[in-house]
Amino acid sequence: MEQFYEIVLNPPNPEEYAALRSKAGMSPKEVEAAQIGLKHSLFAVTLRADSTLIGMGRVIGDGACFFHVVDIAVDPAYQGRGLGKVIMTEVTKYLDEHAPKSAYVSLMADVPADQLYKKFGFNYTYPKSLGMYKRY
Repeated sequence: MEQFYEIVLNPPNPEEYAALRSKAGMSPKEVEAAQIGLKHSLFAVTLRADSTLIGMGRVIGDGACFFHVVDIAVDPAYQGRGLGKVIMTEVTKYLDEHAPKSAYVSLMADVPADQLYKKFGFNYTYPKSLGMYKRY
């Protein structure tokens, strides 16, 4: 299969970030919040087709003890082509190079994306722990 996209190891701009999250059915984020949050990424990968953002993923955290994988998203028009796997491969490369052996790497998985994350070595925390959240 010919590669129709470019892999860029930088975060998207705040406007396109917010737009892709919405397109992908994720919770909305204010552009102003994205301007701040994206600057604090430990790692970011974007996939672009003709300079248009079609996929993204980020790692956030303290850079040593805790890493959290977030914003794994692919534009619905491009889903089903293995792009989530491409994004997670880049995220995994970063973690393999930067996360100490004692690091805790976490993510919140929506179904059916949990099946993708399992392929990259992620396991369910249940029954030892449960993911929790508080939204503002």
